[in-house]
Amino acid sequence: MKSSKPVAGFYLAICTLLTVLPGFAQQETVTYGPDSERHEGVPRGQVTKYVWKSKVFPNTIREYYVYVPAQYNPNAPAALMVFQDGHTYVKEDGDFRVPVVFDNLIHQKAMPVTIGLFINPGQHGTELAKDPWRGDNRSFEYDTLTNQYARFLIEELIPEISKTYKLADSPKMRAIGGISSGGICAFTVAWQRPDYFQKVVSHVGSFTNIKGGHVYPSLIRKAPKRDIKVFLQDGSNDLDNAHGNWWLGNLQMDAALKFSKYDYKFVGGTGGHNGKHGGSILPESLRWLWKD
Repeated sequence: MKSSKPVAGFYLAICTLLTVLPGFAQQETVTYGPDSERHEGVPRGQVTKYVWKSKVFPNTIREYYVYVPAQYNPNAPAALMVFQDGHTYVKEDGDFRVPVVFDNLIHQKAMPVTIGLFINPGQHGTELAKDPWRGDNRSFEYDTLTNQYARFLIEELIPEISKTYKLADSPKMRAIGGISSGGICAFTVAWQRPDYFQKVVSHVGSFTNIKGGHVYPSLIRKAPKRDIKVFLQDGSNDLDNAHGNWWLGNLQMDAALKFSKYDYKFVGGTGGHNGKHGGSILPESLRWLWKD
């Protein structure tokens, strides 16, 4: 009888190879820590939903949510953090659970008292998009490398919530984050207006050629350094399509930010194009982002 060792060895080699090839690796298993869970004795903030018709993005309508922590004091200016695709970040049973994480970290004084602004992408017309991910103006708003989305925030929504809540003036007290196209959008806002937003969080960011975003690594290397702080997350099983390879795009961002000596952090995993890994590490991401 022939030995089965060569067959077993061949099988082991194939399995080993598949675990390192993007698209074949097992998706990483993520777990959520205590900062992503509700606890007795931790004050709970309030979330309110609104609808907005934009002038910067004409003929568009969208929902947005405002989170106000229990510790908010109208006599003390609060920090601000904006999230694109707000519907996915504001869900307490979703991947990110931002209101829960904010409650815990603010209670621990691991981040400042922070107003959360969660914004959905725009939909043309007078009816809201049935699926916020499918808002027909999403890619134009998020993937375009101009100052238009920054203007939308600075000229429209932030002044609107400032009518009710007192916000800090320093760019170091303003952060912006998002997932996928919302991630590159967050970077674009800070890149265009570092005088207004200093902190960035990008989850599986689309630094690919959807609308020219693949140029950022080159721009980072050649342009004057911005005073911004950047957190990047991605997985080796992220998208690979006609627009580019998301994992390679984020690796290029990592290398460019390192080369130009930015204050940044990149956390990679083996996950795909979703918020599971980014959500599971969100508390640690925010601790790092706000530690200064």
